[in-house]
Amino acid sequence: MPLCVRLQSEREVVMERIMWLLLGGTAFVAALQAGHSRRALCVGRWALGVLFIAFGAAVNAIYLASGTDYYEDFASASPFPFVRDTWVSLVLPNQGFFISLLIIAEATAGLLVLSGGRRTELGLTALIGFHVGQLAFGGVLWIWAPLMLITLVLLLRAEQQAGLGHGTRPSTHAIR
Repeated sequence: MPLCVRLQSEREVVMERIMWLLLGGTAFVAALQAGHSRRALCVGRWALGVLFIAFGAAVNAIYLASGTDYYEDFASASPFPFVRDTWVSLVLPNQGFFISLLIIAEATAGLLVLSGGRRTELGLTALIGFHVGQLAFGGVLWIWAPLMLITLVLLLRAEQQAGLGHGTRPSTHAIR
């Protein structure tokens, strides 16, 4: 790969990671206040929705379409040989299929989180499962996933409290 293309690709990955940190950090801070503030609950929803739609699903679609080797080393930090071996023997040779499933799951979860009410709870529950699964990959995910699990659980609890306390499920548009 020519140096200018490689540098451009590295800048894109850095920008993607910055956006994950900014949006993830925003969601985390909002989640800490979501039990007491409907505005924080809305901010948390939107940060997660944008994170998983734009910087999850859309970015993975771009990486997949561009044929980069972005996924090559994803499982290499896993402490579990089964995860590393399965990644190399099953996922990488069929990354079109598996990454497409990931893209669909991330976009769906993001849309559910943005939609309000029970659908938001379903999206948050799906993202909790997703982040529990990320723990198998080790490395930086052992820092990221627990922080996101705290964020997701706090937002889920706030969503459930908001729905119980007011007799109706709040939609994204109704939160002020």
